[in-house]
Amino acid sequence: MAAAQGRFSDGADGMDSAKETSVPLPFRRAVDGLKKARLRPGIEIDPTRPPQRLAPHAYALEAAVVEGEEDLADGRLILLHDPAGHEAWHGTFRLVTLVRAELEPEMAADPLLPEVCWSWLTGALEARGLTYGEASGTVTRASSHYFGGLGARRPATQIEIRASWTPREGVGGVPDTAAHLSAWCELLCQIAGLEPLPPADPGVVSLPQRRGPQHP
Repeated sequence: MAAAQGRFSDGADGMDSAKETSVPLPFRRAVDGLKKARLRPGIEIDPTRPPQRLAPHAYALEAAVVEGEEDLADGRLILLHDPAGHEAWHGTFRLVTLVRAELEPEMAADPLLPEVCWSWLTGALEARGLTYGEASGTVTRASSHYFGGLGARRPATQIEIRASWTPREGVGGVPDTAAHLSAWCELLCQIAGLEPLPPADPGVVSLPQRRGPQHP
């Protein structure tokens, strides 16, 4: 069972530093944790270029839940690191995410949908025993109705979750990024409409590579 793939280079793969030697060791180890994560089937993932001004060091992944040729949900997870610490984070690392999916009409009409979607994120983290702080975010539900030449299309509703949280730092000041990635992928699967897997499910496998970049 191979691990999730990632790579270091001049920033084209998601690492923001021009030279590996300039990257702090805790950040390198945190990124290595992302690369070694073992996750459930049906998720395709790849490194992508992260934002350049959010922190001194950043690494980003984009992923999709795929069924046949259809993407059921997609998103991006960004790992930020500031060795000097960040007052708003209360730590030196921060995880930032965007997740989105189109919803079935019955689910889209649920008035408690935003609260449920937020609980999927916090529940996925807590189910893995992860300690985190300063969690914040938004859940946005947007409906589209089609007219004129597009009138044959049925109305569609998209849900979008934007969130960030500070992972607890472990030995050597490094958070368990593999477990955080696993929790994030569980959120991605739940918003796609898949049932959660048991924690030790033997069907968990490595992540296949995406067919091509599809940026949120």
